[in-house]
Amino acid sequence: MHSVSQQAQYRDFATQIKQKIHNAKSKAVRSVNHQLIELYFTIGQQIVAKQEELGWGRSVVEQMAKDLQEEFGKQSGFSSANLWRMRNFYLTYEDTPNLAQAVRDLPWSHNILILEKCKAPDEQKYYITNALKYGWSRNVLTHHIQNDLYRRDNVEHKQNNFTQTLPATSSEMAEEMMKSEYNLAFLGISKEAKERELESKIIENIKSFLLELGYGFSFVGSQYKVTLNNNEYFIDLLFFHRKLNALVAIELKVGKFKPEYAGKMNFYLNLLNDTVKMPHENPAIGIILCSDKDEIEVEYAIQNMNQPLGVSTYTIEPKLPSELEQYLPNSEEIKKVFQNEK
Repeated sequence: MHSVSQQAQYRDFATQIKQKIHNAKSKAVRSVNHQLIELYFTIGQQIVAKQEELGWGRSVVEQMAKDLQEEFGKQSGFSSANLWRMRNFYLTYEDTPNLAQAVRDLPWSHNILILEKCKAPDEQKYYITNALKYGWSRNVLTHHIQNDLYRRDNVEHKQNNFTQTLPATSSEMAEEMMKSEYNLAFLGISKEAKERELESKIIENIKSFLLELGYGFSFVGSQYKVTLNNNEYFIDLLFFHRKLNALVAIELKVGKFKPEYAGKMNFYLNLLNDTVKMPHENPAIGIILCSDKDEIEVEYAIQNMNQPLGVSTYTIEPKLPSELEQYLPNSEEIKKVFQNEK
């Protein structure tokens, strides 16, 4: 291998071999994990069957844990707590064959997290599907569950004009990309923060912000300059979304949404499409991020805009875990307390 071309050919060959080895190792890991989860599901199924058939109580699980740990060791994963998880694992998915099959491709730690933190079947399905689709690590999955991504991504009403301004396939992906509310508690700022402070903190914490935005976003720049004739305009934050193959402009507003914000974003998107967008890219998309909004006002503001844009809110205050919220009074109960004290 003396010539430059031979060296280049060898490097390509070596790269291909390395990739094949990585792929084989990944497949081996997935295969082992699939078999392990299959085993746990079967153990859970048989524990339930024996308890129902013979009337065995809790003690059988404790005894089985001791016997299995004597046989396979203390660190084998067969503690009584884990056996109870296997039992619950089976009971949770026994009537949903599709989910029962899907969870076999998730690590056990992911499955435990979803089992213990998500009780509604639709919520479980959401996190299982997305963890597999986007390859979420356990830390990323934990982050999304703690920040109630399911509710913000699916349950609450999203306000945008994507179906009117984008082709069907693109509008569906854009709808999936956008959240009704973004949790920016990680910024550590107060409600009184100015827009520039909000933007500055986002730049300082860009990794966390990208995680909150979701899969597929790449950061392009802040105060991104676009020009028209001799005038300069600055977009607060500009991103590129790989799946949508489109630029995504975000404007930050610390107060309540105003209708003129939609017109300004529409103007920015026109400029981006004419001066920044590459020929092979799809039309740019805009998100106006406000601390508050009136939904009817938003609907009237965006319904006749010709560029795809949406309006979302953000929160900068940490939220209590959903399992603790049930123990706190709601707004109506608090009002009654104050009324009774008058």
